[in-house]
Amino acid sequence: MSQATIPSPAAQEQGYLAKAKQVVPRFTSEEKRNLVFYITGIMLYKFGLESFNGTIKALALERLAKSEKFTMTGYLDGFNQALQCVGSIVVAPLLVRFPIRAILAFAIACFAVISCIPMIIEGATGGKAPQWTDDGKAVVGAWNPRIVVPIFAISGLTHGMVEIIRRIIPRDMVGGNVMKLKRMDSMVHIFYEVAGTGGAFFATFMALNLGKAFAPITTPFCFVGAALLWSRIKVTSEEAQQLSDVPDGAHGGVISGILGAFASFGTSVAFGAKIIFTDRRFTWLIFGYSIPLVLHRYIENGVAANYAQLVLGEASYGPLIVGGSNFGELCGAFFVFLFTSTIKTPLPWLRLDALTLSIAWVYSAITPTGLGITPLATAWVLAAIMVTISFGWAAGDVSLSAFIQSHVSKSAHNRKTSTLGAVMSFLYVTYIVIYAVISPVIGNWLDSMKADKIHQQEEYLKWIPGVMFTCTGVIIFASTFWPKGSFAFNPTLEDEYPENEAEAVQHEEVDDKKKQPVNVMEELM
Repeated sequence: MSQATIPSPAAQEQGYLAKAKQVVPRFTSEEKRNLVFYITGIMLYKFGLESFNGTIKALALERLAKSEKFTMTGYLDGFNQALQCVGSIVVAPLLVRFPIRAILAFAIACFAVISCIPMIIEGATGGKAPQWTDDGKAVVGAWNPRIVVPIFAISGLTHGMVEIIRRIIPRDMVGGNVMKLKRMDSMVHIFYEVAGTGGAFFATFMALNLGKAFAPITTPFCFVGAALLWSRIKVTSEEAQQLSDVPDGAHGGVISGILGAFASFGTSVAFGAKIIFTDRRFTWLIFGYSIPLVLHRYIENGVAANYAQLVLGEASYGPLIVGGSNFGELCGAFFVFLFTSTIKTPLPWLRLDALTLSIAWVYSAITPTGLGITPLATAWVLAAIMVTISFGWAAGDVSLSAFIQSHVSKSAHNRKTSTLGAVMSFLYVTYIVIYAVISPVIGNWLDSMKADKIHQQEEYLKWIPGVMFTCTGVIIFASTFWPKGSFAFNPTLEDEYPENEAEAVQHEEVDDKKKQPVNVMEELM
């Protein structure tokens, strides 16, 4: 080949860039504008959410009577999770009547108002932060701390609405291009977890300096900022067309639409239960998806908070431990992204999750006295350990969610109901029910102990993060060998889920979705 026919380095570079643009399309200027508004809003939302959730739980542990402290905080978490589920269902009929960005902005604005209520009650009943007193000590307001339970429960309603909408709005911002959606999802997830980690750490700082009642003082401002940013998002023409195509009569009867959404959801859950318990390929998903989700939520909302109260003597250190968990989730999801093409099924990640769950027993072994360090330093040690535990969970959860969406859709059990939506609905409800039961039950068991605080601490940490988490990890690990072809170190499950059925069933699912209302739980998961 002559020298003249060899492209110059500059020409080669331009050629590579041209090919890259074809494979990974660039965002338009309008889409970039939407991304800036959305990602900035999601960071404000997550930052404010971590500050609110962490400090409210610490407030309940500090203020509630000793005889009912852990039982009521169990109800606090259980009701909040249940109403998140309700909020996600309520969204369904609203999506066909109002612009999605308007619903999102309204929901987060309502959340901002709810987050102000504890601070308003505290100030109105004489409560003062340490910074606002002459002696530097907080003054507790004269109000019944049980009020925190319904406030936190109601916040779950708006929380659930926001959570589902933020999972479906990306396609209205950048269209249906798969590569653009993947790029957007990866960017959003990174910034979301960064904000969550910072928000959890900041919650501890504010609780120690302003007191637990006034600690979420930045949350309303963050939520209002997110509402303003999200209201500026310009959706694609497809959403506007969908709204214009809805018959005039469909815009009325919101109550009947909500009732219909609940009925449709109940039908979907029942159908999903039938699939799970009658199809051997999917039965293991209860132990692979729902149970790990229960344990992850409880180790963040239950174990971390109770450890901070019982062992460290300061409930405000709980959010700090959760901050380490959030960072672990970020690392786990990013690690799965890097090895997507190498590890094609979630089974190796689930086995890692099952192994890392057993690390929770260290809660029973680590104390400030044993380490010879301060309670705050101990909280940082637990935060570092939570990075590893949540790394395993996030890796399993992210890979399993994609696996379910890909493989469950290949099994067309019913042409009138989305198989994927039904299975996801059942798995999510299973998680909600189990969590809503075990959280107050464990709390009541703790409160029933008549011995001193040391006995409570030893029994709780031995049986819950010790025995329960380790034994459940063994069950999860064993369940990963249930599918056919799963005994390999890095199984592909090609025999269990034949690829040649995918295209036909995918078309069936798409056709069904066009005929059916939005399945809220499918979008949520």
